[in-house]
Amino acid sequence: MFTPNTNPGDVAEAVAADGYAIVRDALDAEALAGVNADLALHLEASHTGHEGFMGSLTKRFGALVAKSSAVHDLILHPTALAVADHVLLPSCVNYRLHYTGVIHLLPGERQQVLHRDSSMYPFACPHPPLTVATMWAISDFTADNGGTRLVPGSHLWDGDRTPTADELVSAEMPAGSVLIYVGNVIHGGGNNRSESPRTGVALHYSMGWLRQEENQYLAVPAEQARHLPDRLQDLLGYSLGSSNFGFVDHVAPKDYLHGVRDPAESNLSPDGMSERVDSLRRFHVSHTAQGQARYYDDPVG
Repeated sequence: MFTPNTNPGDVAEAVAADGYAIVRDALDAEALAGVNADLALHLEASHTGHEGFMGSLTKRFGALVAKSSAVHDLILHPTALAVADHVLLPSCVNYRLHYTGVIHLLPGERQQVLHRDSSMYPFACPHPPLTVATMWAISDFTADNGGTRLVPGSHLWDGDRTPTADELVSAEMPAGSVLIYVGNVIHGGGNNRSESPRTGVALHYSMGWLRQEENQYLAVPAEQARHLPDRLQDLLGYSLGSSNFGFVDHVAPKDYLHGVRDPAESNLSPDGMSERVDSLRRFHVSHTAQGQARYYDDPVG
């Protein structure tokens, strides 16, 4: 477990090696209160789930960029972005905001099936990380209230390997802390055996050439997106993913967002872009085979 003063590069190296890391007290009391205030009404209005994976006693809602200015600071947190830079940028020019959501486990909620976030993409394991996830503890995370369970090192495993009980750990951390993990780590929410809810904010990032899990262009109205910080616009998808990649009517997406409609006024291959493309670490796919997304029998029942 790291502290807020830890060099972000050290956190990034731990995530690359172990598949996850925890930064304790990454948010101060004021920032945490701001997130709670922004989310309170949305949480009250949301409903519990109706199927096993999402949880029958779990409240979930997304589109957090549009709903909470306090969450913007979590998305842009220097340590989270440093890890995303370290993990994702070797194989993409830009990465995107992949998913935003609140996950609120009520007392009595059962543990979630163990899974990998990256299973939505047809890459067999092991494969390089495609996404980086952050789970921000808005309340304390404990083994008793459903703190996220993970299998350290499983991002390096073959897809057929099943975790054992002694390989499973619980992400226990106080409110204001953040769990950071790569999307091919086996993980899942835990049982909430306590008498209080467990609340987390999940913010994920993905390589810029992948489709985002949450459609940010519909989740955040364009009029609102125009007034967001420049870096947040990039993460939503209003930046080129490569030279001539992601344009709108031959206009760069951020230019188009801000009213440019003449292709002559927009540059689809900015200085340095081609060099960054040429330096990317490229995937080598040797063959394909039939296969389904894998879920894992829980080793502790």
